[in-house]
Amino acid sequence: MSEIINPILRGFNPDPSIIRVGDDYYIATSTFEWFPGVQIHHSRDLKNWQLIGHPLSRTSQLDMMGNPDSGGVWAPCLSYHDGTYYLIYTDVKSHMGPFKDTHNYLVTAKDIRGPWSEPVYLNSSGFDPSMYHEEDGTKWVLNMVWDHRKGKNHFGGIVIQQYSEEEQRLVGPIHNIFRGTPLGLTEGPHIYKANGYYHLMTAEGGTRYGHAITMARSATLLGTYEADPNGPLLTSADRPEAALQRAGHGSMVETQHGELYVVHLCGRPLRPSMCCTLGRETAIQKVEWSEDGWLRLTTGDHEPQVQVAGPSLPEHPFAPEPETEHFDEGEISRHFSTLREPLAEAWASLKERPGYLRLRGRESLYSHHRQSLVARRQQSFLVEAETVVEFAPDSYQQMAGLIYYYNTKNYYYLQISHDEQLGKCLGIMLSDRGVYDEPLEAPVSIEGWERCYMKAVIRYESLRFYYSRDGEEWLAIGGEMDATKLSDENAELVKDGIALDQGFTGAFIGICAQDLSGRQLHADFDYFTYRELDE
Repeated sequence: MSEIINPILRGFNPDPSIIRVGDDYYIATSTFEWFPGVQIHHSRDLKNWQLIGHPLSRTSQLDMMGNPDSGGVWAPCLSYHDGTYYLIYTDVKSHMGPFKDTHNYLVTAKDIRGPWSEPVYLNSSGFDPSMYHEEDGTKWVLNMVWDHRKGKNHFGGIVIQQYSEEEQRLVGPIHNIFRGTPLGLTEGPHIYKANGYYHLMTAEGGTRYGHAITMARSATLLGTYEADPNGPLLTSADRPEAALQRAGHGSMVETQHGELYVVHLCGRPLRPSMCCTLGRETAIQKVEWSEDGWLRLTTGDHEPQVQVAGPSLPEHPFAPEPETEHFDEGEISRHFSTLREPLAEAWASLKERPGYLRLRGRESLYSHHRQSLVARRQQSFLVEAETVVEFAPDSYQQMAGLIYYYNTKNYYYLQISHDEQLGKCLGIMLSDRGVYDEPLEAPVSIEGWERCYMKAVIRYESLRFYYSRDGEEWLAIGGEMDATKLSDENAELVKDGIALDQGFTGAFIGICAQDLSGRQLHADFDYFTYRELDE
């Protein structure tokens, strides 16, 4: 097969966990505060991937109301044993300051496309849980353990405990099997058995530019684990010129023909800003066992490559996804997500006006609870997004329109509202690290317009908004705006060496409505187009 070009999952798709079942490959990735929870992509060749669903589709599995930005689902682990798929995930309720409230759960399914079970609670001692299926049929759960105490290493090592499928709970003693290397921030554990050893793959160095994959091994499951003396299996930390930065947090798979690959988290920074507007993505590297039994990249180096030799498998491309969602079906595209709760007829209706998505205005863009916002990942540096909305506000507290969104503190919003002098009008709202602004000198009146077409054009660091009465003749509104504000790097706020805010997601573009009066005035959207341009 021809070479694989990285990243294989573009845009916000971090913390990959990969498995093979027969001839099929599946990757699970983190979704944080976005609903439904966990993305599952499918491939037959490790090169071409298709989003097939989200296992956590009910609030009984994932209740994120009130979760903070970049809380929710962290680092899921997908595994398969004896006809059953297992998915372990963390629901993070708080992650700033000395404490982390991280609840770990397990769901199962007989079919990767579901239905998935109700969750089994596991523990809350840390995050990044995974499951290891031992040859004797026993099952073991690993996670990093969080140590909040002053003067301690907060990343307190990798712990393992047996899971009883009969009792549906963790049982027996807890063993701390690996406390990490001097890179620190040891997390993301997975165990693989090969060549007479248990091999522990962990993420270290933090998910920013010091990120890495560290390997350790032991002759017994419960350790002691010895770290690879050669250092990280994979890192970009010492290669600032590398195209794929922030490389770490990996998971391994073996093909039908015995070839080995590791999928891993990465980021593609815009230069010179070094901001990753597409968030943390998933790439793949070919690996092999060295003569002395350690896992190595086949290149002989530790730098992630953009071009990677493909496996001995026939290519299996998928049909391209449609660019436009017309809202004509009974459900919307699986590429759309909502914030913290599932799409519900009460606030996002496809039935009240067939052919339209009717959004009822609810809480503000700063809310961690009930936002009427539907959006999809930005997965290219060159994107056009377009919609048309019918909306009749009678108060400045009512808004609807097109949004470019990172989190509650970082967004750009082209919105229709009402002004006492101008009537129906267009304005732009922005928030940069929580600092609110309206960059236009005055709103633009569109009084008398039944419909307003809206467009966003994103070109690397640049964002421009446009509007139109007929969808043919477009007018620019506002100036060129800085798209790098919608990045992990800008969302992170560090003062005196202490992180005051964090961001782990990526830029989304979509539609939304607010009604701060509480009357839930609706806005009708006829379509949404997401078009990737040639890079």
